[in-house]
Amino acid sequence: MPSPYRALFAAPGSKGFSAAGFLGRIPVSMMGIGVITMISQLTGRYGLAGALSATVALSAAVAGPQVSRLVDQYGQRRALRPATLISLTAAALLLCAAHYGWPDWVLFVACVGIGCVPSVGAMIRARWAALYRGTPQLHTAYSFESVVDEVCFIFGPIISIGLSTAWFPEAGPLLAACFLAVGVFWLTAQRGTEPEPHPRERKSGGSAMRAPGLQVLVATFVATGAIFGAVDVVTVAFADEQGHKAAASIVLAVYAAGSCVAGMVFGLLHFAGAPERRWLLGVCAMAVSMIPLLLVGNLPFLAVALFVAGLSIAPTMITTMSLIEEHVPRAQLTEGMTWVSTGLTAGVALGSSAGGWVIDAAGARAGYGVPAVAGAVAVAVGFLGFRRLKRPAPGRGGSVEQHSERKERHVA
Repeated sequence: MPSPYRALFAAPGSKGFSAAGFLGRIPVSMMGIGVITMISQLTGRYGLAGALSATVALSAAVAGPQVSRLVDQYGQRRALRPATLISLTAAALLLCAAHYGWPDWVLFVACVGIGCVPSVGAMIRARWAALYRGTPQLHTAYSFESVVDEVCFIFGPIISIGLSTAWFPEAGPLLAACFLAVGVFWLTAQRGTEPEPHPRERKSGGSAMRAPGLQVLVATFVATGAIFGAVDVVTVAFADEQGHKAAASIVLAVYAAGSCVAGMVFGLLHFAGAPERRWLLGVCAMAVSMIPLLLVGNLPFLAVALFVAGLSIAPTMITTMSLIEEHVPRAQLTEGMTWVSTGLTAGVALGSSAGGWVIDAAGARAGYGVPAVAGAVAVAVGFLGFRRLKRPAPGRGGSVEQHSERKERHVA
């Protein structure tokens, strides 16, 4: 590991919460595809499988920010353990209902409960922020977490699909639930690095989404999520049309690998200047990188195009975390980070649906028009809201870059 990344783990407890966060985050990439694989194998009903997976995603989008708000107020241990127990109980209900052929409504109820799963990635980033706030190491820490996200999304679906097809249908979701239990309870047992909670009086409460800058980030990431959701669906359909459906997982892994490589390199760099400009450039790069997908004619070319497209993902996500610190009160940092994940989740659901509709109507190659349009929408929202991002509200946490600039101006 390059020395800046090694230096991160000099802080006491950092290795422990990072390892626990890795285990607790894998279920995010395993559960949805695991439900699809399990239900399609047990019932042969792909429509039901997709609807259940979408229910999990939408439930998580609604419940995630509420769980994170409780975390900011009462601490990770007090809020995460009950939420995780609800999610695990719902997962057990889903597995039993699927195995024994219970009515469909029971499956949907269980999927709603699974959505109470906490945003473990936001919890880990909040711990890094508590350790390194106002230092260059925080930029490196956010970069490392972005790489961990991509590693989870490279290997999580492969593990989930492989177990459910090679062992028994329920194996993928079952292992995802086990990872969640071990990761969250291990994480919350580490009290030394837990961020201090910020109890607030009711009159001073309210959602982090009141921050104008966060509204711009979330709206933009709904469109960004639509890019990801559409690319996943359309790539599977394109590989199927080419007669190599199994290769879709490899091509999508290459997409994530591009982001992983960019995140590693980005974490080694330190930038001067306003992060909002870098963020807008990243959004534009993601949108432009969708254009070559409209010209794909075979899987090797698609893999190369997706690798290049992936290079803009991690840097944009890393810069987003710095901007959240600048626009969200420190007492609502975890909730603010979770709202961005919620925007992505909602966008993935929209992009998957729109991509599937276009595929049915005009074929897989035409389906790549969906992420291209979503990218254009993301750029438009980013430009329209750019002024809000240039005006951080007073009393905010402050990003690494902004802290550095203020210091330099004070010295001058």
